[in-house]
Amino acid sequence: MGCQASVLEAWGCLAVRERAEAYIPRRPEETVLHETVAGHLETFLARQRERDRPVPRFVERELRKFLECGVAAHGFLRVHCDDCGMDRVVPYSCKCRGFCPSCCGRRMADTAAHLADRVFPEEPVRQWVLSVPYPLRYRLAYDASLVTAVARIFQRAVFASIRRRAGMRSLNRRARSGAVLFIQRFSDALNLDPHFHLLAMDGLYLEYGEDPPVFRRVSAPDDREVARVARRIRQRVERLLKDRGLDLEADAYGVDRLWDEQPLLAELYSASVSGRVATGPRAGKSVVRLGAHPGERTPPANPSCAASGGFSVHAGVAVPAHDRERLERLARYAARPPVATGRLSRLGDGRLLYRLKRRWSDGTSHVVYHPLELIERLAALVPPPRYNIIRYYGVLAPRSAFRPMIVPRPKEESVAPPADRRDGVSAPGERQTSRQDENGVQGKKGRNYSWARLMARVFELDVLRCPRCGERMRIMAAIDSPEAIAKILACLGLPIRPPPLAPAVSDPESRIF
Repeated sequence: MGCQASVLEAWGCLAVRERAEAYIPRRPEETVLHETVAGHLETFLARQRERDRPVPRFVERELRKFLECGVAAHGFLRVHCDDCGMDRVVPYSCKCRGFCPSCCGRRMADTAAHLADRVFPEEPVRQWVLSVPYPLRYRLAYDASLVTAVARIFQRAVFASIRRRAGMRSLNRRARSGAVLFIQRFSDALNLDPHFHLLAMDGLYLEYGEDPPVFRRVSAPDDREVARVARRIRQRVERLLKDRGLDLEADAYGVDRLWDEQPLLAELYSASVSGRVATGPRAGKSVVRLGAHPGERTPPANPSCAASGGFSVHAGVAVPAHDRERLERLARYAARPPVATGRLSRLGDGRLLYRLKRRWSDGTSHVVYHPLELIERLAALVPPPRYNIIRYYGVLAPRSAFRPMIVPRPKEESVAPPADRRDGVSAPGERQTSRQDENGVQGKKGRNYSWARLMARVFELDVLRCPRCGERMRIMAAIDSPEAIAKILACLGLPIRPPPLAPAVSDPESRIF
């Protein structure tokens, strides 16, 4: 979305001041992440072809599209200030959903704003987090039907807990709750770690005759109740796996269809889940960690947290009713991008240092990757096609009869500074932008927020404020023609060619290790 990638590390929601600061276009080609992928992608692809395990097309496409994201030489929107005559360009984005900090950040902000403004009613919301055993993480990485089944078990166990705390022993069609579920595929160290974040309403809607449904709040779950939920989830998932002919206790790696259909993905997934290197001279070895103290692993005691047979449930985060800012902040956390570019740096020997957001229980504070090892991690994080990562349940489901009566009605946005109709554009930087959107009209449903409004809402940045005179700028045209791109960029003194990709080399590790 053209947002500053370094700001994404905070993943926070800031209040918009009366006058937002001017937007400074990012330069993704100057980031360590972009330089790493551009410098080693061809080597990574060539190495896998030599092993007769080519990279799947959807993964290669995501990696190549990332290198085009935010680079003006691939196309842009031209923005002009009528007062001082200043011109600027806003590069297109890749719109990928795997690991791109910019596009995943824009999707995070858009989803969180949508949930806070148009989905969740002003009632209390609690976050439930489910982590699963390592063998199951591997299978959830590619099996969409298994993801759906486990997510449904998780949602039903939480809804059953809400009914118990409301004093209802069985399912009641006139008493329903609602939730939105996020599937995160990553851990703090960029390992493949599919787990679930469920934002569930902390109560039930009760229907009395023809009257509108009434919300009944429930008390917070105690440790005993959370343990009961974890135990129920484990029992039902184990039964599900048994019905499908899978054994959670056995070594799941190497006995599934993925090894037959996509052996490289199976290799990358199994290594990433276990925190090991998949290919190259260090294949099978653990990723280098800094700060770890062997034998010193004492997990902190967390309230409202329970574990059962490798399944872990946490329910300690709640948002009170009417606190929309905090709800939006929680939704951002659940929908956040996997990579925080501000935590990635390059060591003197060429290796990459990634700082963890919090120290692990064994003291680990950083992980160290060879550039090809980082690309392995990124490739594993790309979700397969038709792998949905957001689900709606209960009264918040699209076809729920309760939904029209409880969700907030759309209202006009007021976070962006006032402008005439020519100033707005829906999602600049995206190639498929309608003429109606380019005039600032978002359509009748108003599902997506404009890029300008998201930037003002999240980062206090006014993307259409002229940095020279402070007046409003307007979008003149979307530039796609290579000839026009080169002429305009040359006139503005900007690079007319994208950064080159480094050619494949035969032994990249020898240059570092």
